[in-house]
Amino acid sequence: MRAIWKGAVSFGLVSIAVKLYSATEEKDIRFHQVHREDGGRIRYKRTCSVCGEEVTYDDIAKGYDIGGGEMVILTDEDFADLPLSTSHAIDVLEFVPADQVDPILYNKAYFMEPEGAATKPYVLLRDALTDTDRVAIVKVALRQREQLATLRVREGVLLLNTMLWPDEIRKPDFGFLDEDIQVRPPELAMAGSLIDSMAANFDPGDYTDNYREALQEVIDAKVEGREVVQPEEVEEAPAAAVDLMAALRASVERAKAARGEGAGEPTPITSARSAKKAAPAKKAPAKKAAAKKAEPAKKAPAKKTAAAKKAEPAKKTATKKATPAKKTARKSA
Repeated sequence: MRAIWKGAVSFGLVSIAVKLYSATEEKDIRFHQVHREDGGRIRYKRTCSVCGEEVTYDDIAKGYDIGGGEMVILTDEDFADLPLSTSHAIDVLEFVPADQVDPILYNKAYFMEPEGAATKPYVLLRDALTDTDRVAIVKVALRQREQLATLRVREGVLLLNTMLWPDEIRKPDFGFLDEDIQVRPPELAMAGSLIDSMAANFDPGDYTDNYREALQEVIDAKVEGREVVQPEEVEEAPAAAVDLMAALRASVERAKAARGEGAGEPTPITSARSAKKAAPAKKAPAKKAAAKKAEPAKKAPAKKTAAAKKAEPAKKTATKKATPAKKTARKSA
């Protein structure tokens, strides 16, 4: 890699000499515009819209359109007077929790390498950021422009992420934001089930640019003079019109099948509905059980009656036995 910038990180009273390297690179396949007949490159001439003459780079200046057809022309001398054109300092402004930086602000990433004897303070700052789980908010001048940036640690290296300024972030202005759209709890529960069924740990190595690979295959085939045979794509039948719940439920079942899970298992929303319908039924058995427990108490008097019935003959027998004794007593009298 080739360093694109050299400077120093100002960390309190500590200065860390560093070099910056582009941390990313685009892998897009680039093409030139050529003449279809003979393959000749198409060149563009820089011409003036007023006089029609071709203009060299030395005669080109920067102009700012102020409207009404008027233009303010700025020369190299105008830019030379700006304080940032030759600034090679990265000033640390503050240290903030990493989760407070909205990812939409991030722009470009640069690896930072210590230069000369700056290795120890470099490692000190790196380890301090790791231990405190914070990122440094800095200002840096790159390509004649002051930029807000963060310093964070990635794979043992300090990474400089330039950021957009807050006024460079557009605010969404869409009509549906003013509409009162209600999402039903069952739909939200099913959407959550779909997310859970597709949950995974992110590994960027699992994904590839299929279009770029296919395009490279076409180019390689052209170079080798062979024909490229593209596999026939099976056109899926258009899906029937279904409601949101049906689409969510089908998506959950498909995600489960893709992961080898039981597709026949009831989805959470089905269980939720069953639970709502079964709620009264669950209370009914409790009442029956209470009634069953109370039944023996009701039957208890019946048992006492039976015992009384058994006791009645004994009383009658005793009475009958006592009767002859009374008669014998009368006779003797």
